[in-house]
Amino acid sequence: MAAGYHDEHDVTAPSDDFVGRENELDTIITLLLRQTRLVTLIGPGGIGKTRLAAQASRLLETARRTTVHWVRLARLAADSSAAAVEEEITRSVVTTDYSGRSMWEALVTALAKFDARGKAVKTVLVVDNCEHVLPEVGRVIARMLDAIPELCIVATSREAIGWVDERLFAVPPLPPHQALSLFRYRAELTGHPITGPEQAALAARICQRMDHHPLFIRLAAGHLVRQPLAMILGQLGGTLPGDRRLDWASGPTLGGEERHRSINDVLSWSYNLCQEKEKLLFDRMSVFAGGYDTGADVANATVPAVGADLDAIRVICAGPSRSGGPDVAEGGIGLVPDEIEDLLGRLADQSLVSRHLTTTTVRYSLSENLRVYAQQKLSERSAGGIAEAAWLAERHCVYYRDKILLAAARYFGPAEGDLIDWASAAWNNIITAIEHSLTPAGSARRGLEICVGLLVLRLPFVTGSFREIRLWTERALAATCARSPQPGDLQVTAMALLVWIMLCVGQIEDAEQLLEECVQGCLSDPGHDWREAPEQDLGLPAVVDFALGVELMVVRKDPVAVTVLERAREKFDHAGSMSGAVPSEQFAALAAGLLGPPAQARDLAWRYLERATAAGSTWTRFWAQLTWSIALTRLGKAAEALAIQRSVLANLVPTREQWGALWAVEFRAWSLARILTEPASGPADRRAATATATEIAVLAGGTRTLRAGLGVDIDQLGPFADLAAEAVQAAENVLGPQAYAAAEARGSALRPELNEVQHLAMGTLAIGTRPKPVGGMGAEHADWLALTLAEQDVAMLAAQGWTNSAIAARRGTSRRTIDAQVATVLQKLQIASRADIVRFVPKEQGRRADAKNKTESRRKAP
Repeated sequence: MAAGYHDEHDVTAPSDDFVGRENELDTIITLLLRQTRLVTLIGPGGIGKTRLAAQASRLLETARRTTVHWVRLARLAADSSAAAVEEEITRSVVTTDYSGRSMWEALVTALAKFDARGKAVKTVLVVDNCEHVLPEVGRVIARMLDAIPELCIVATSREAIGWVDERLFAVPPLPPHQALSLFRYRAELTGHPITGPEQAALAARICQRMDHHPLFIRLAAGHLVRQPLAMILGQLGGTLPGDRRLDWASGPTLGGEERHRSINDVLSWSYNLCQEKEKLLFDRMSVFAGGYDTGADVANATVPAVGADLDAIRVICAGPSRSGGPDVAEGGIGLVPDEIEDLLGRLADQSLVSRHLTTTTVRYSLSENLRVYAQQKLSERSAGGIAEAAWLAERHCVYYRDKILLAAARYFGPAEGDLIDWASAAWNNIITAIEHSLTPAGSARRGLEICVGLLVLRLPFVTGSFREIRLWTERALAATCARSPQPGDLQVTAMALLVWIMLCVGQIEDAEQLLEECVQGCLSDPGHDWREAPEQDLGLPAVVDFALGVELMVVRKDPVAVTVLERAREKFDHAGSMSGAVPSEQFAALAAGLLGPPAQARDLAWRYLERATAAGSTWTRFWAQLTWSIALTRLGKAAEALAIQRSVLANLVPTREQWGALWAVEFRAWSLARILTEPASGPADRRAATATATEIAVLAGGTRTLRAGLGVDIDQLGPFADLAAEAVQAAENVLGPQAYAAAEARGSALRPELNEVQHLAMGTLAIGTRPKPVGGMGAEHADWLALTLAEQDVAMLAAQGWTNSAIAARRGTSRRTIDAQVATVLQKLQIASRADIVRFVPKEQGRRADAKNKTESRRKAP
């Protein structure tokens, strides 16, 4: 490899601590072999762009005897001209030249290589560290590519070069297992190797706190000469002033990049290249929760569960300053909402802000290292070091409080799905807002309002975050109780909603204790025995009646629960509170279906279904349909109930929503049991009875696994436990104990991550097999048609045995993209192995693909 002069930092030399990156290397080499003219590796400082380029060039040079030249531009000043860039490249490429040629002629001659027959051959030029001399380096690169047709350039930069046919390759953080391997290797160099599972777990957590960022992992491991693992982890809190990573002493001063000797040095290099308004927005972005794309297939998500949306950033980071006057920061630089999007784009292009894209949305975030650095810079903008940060934190908390309360008020309607998607995606920022509210500088009332809003939104049922929302609500309650004045009505609402959540997951003892406290706090006569006649209205708030009614249903299995829940509904309706009236009506209908006479179950369930349908709220309608299926089962119409349950499951499974799907399966098992036990609607023969009982047993095993994963103790759920026991007994009576146990064990082996229990209940999975395609028109191809055209192409190649690398080369895309597309194919087809794809490929389409492959093979044959 050529070099014009001695380089004391020879990045092209083999590196012992180059870990993993097989997919990235595969993609880069494939692109170069396909004659991609300019491949630009982009990413934040220290992510491994230079090392990746060096490793790829070494492999290419060794395996294909390709001439590779290396240029480092880091030594150039940020204001260097195109002529200076050209001179630096020439000095690195042209080793010896005694002619009188111009510098450009010498450069072109050195890069334009020919074989013995005079045919031009490929040459690769690596141009490292371009970000500080853009666009000058872009002009030189464009000129070289135009003059030398067989030249391929690999550039490393924190943003794009800007050439018309540039191929961008974003270098991701290391996967967790590779990050840990790198940490282990660097720890050994310090003389403090990682030993035992406990130390490995600490090291893995440090890697996570370092965003799995290679350079920062090396710096953290190097800190082992000063402190043990536990102390290092303790300094990585994620927020100032507790986080100390920016204060760590510099690493070794010889043999490495000067700007890579500390986390502060790495981040300052990029930060100092920004314009003043970009710096201001970057600093203010630290108010949002940190996060980065971990490599999951975010593009196929409805909304990525990381980052903040543009509306939030505009509202929080622009507008009035903390003083209440014009938004003017240090030096007279201010931000207005209309310029936020362009500034975010610039920061993302410079790899300082992470951009998270889906087919319909874009969100932005700072990784944890960048967020801590931005917090430090934000504190430097304020006298005393905290005013600016506190002002932003208040705006952040108020914004998310207002958004949550608005969502809760609009929840029961057509916007329900969008509101849930928003709240799920904003979860980390919502928690950040609650955290701030509970600090001495925050408002605990705001935090409690957020918690109540989340409970009204039923977000725990959608996200599965029962434990977390309970914890934050209890903390907010404790904080408001310690302050004056106390928000009495708000506290009562929060306590009653907590009772409801606890009852739903079977935390009976805690629920009853909190209900007692809640009711006693509302009674004018605390000594009154409020349990003596719950059907009498004691003047309790509607939300407390709601909690009491649910407790009567779940814990005491008392039919009077219907009366109490109906009373709560009437109070909510009178107050115009749809968010309270609908859940009260839902549980009144459930209580009637489980505990009341069939006629009452029919009337209340039908009224609830009509209300939910009229409201246009999807999730509520699904629950209304399930409640109606209970009433139908009670009325001896189990076959109709089964059809409804399957329909609900077909709609819930694609959303990955587990709570409603679990109960749809539970109710199906009960409806099947009624078919077995009621002669009028029972199976016609022994074979049919055995099949029905077997399905019940398998569903029982599957739902037990689902409940364990969700943390639901059905034994504590009164009438719901009775339904499950009734179904088990009916199936066991038909099969016998041994056959029942065997079938239930098969159900326990169904995989929750593939929704196999739900597919079994839907009829799209036969017992002991994988899911099969179903549908109306073209049923045998329904799942295949759900794939995009690109996914179908990738799926066919994978089914024919092509590797992901080979597919990437054929389609001219990255290995990472193909990995994501194959994962999406497996998810959509509900299979675990690419070997199973062949079952879904339509025969005619598969024959055309085989013919095309044979034709291409003949064309390539010598």
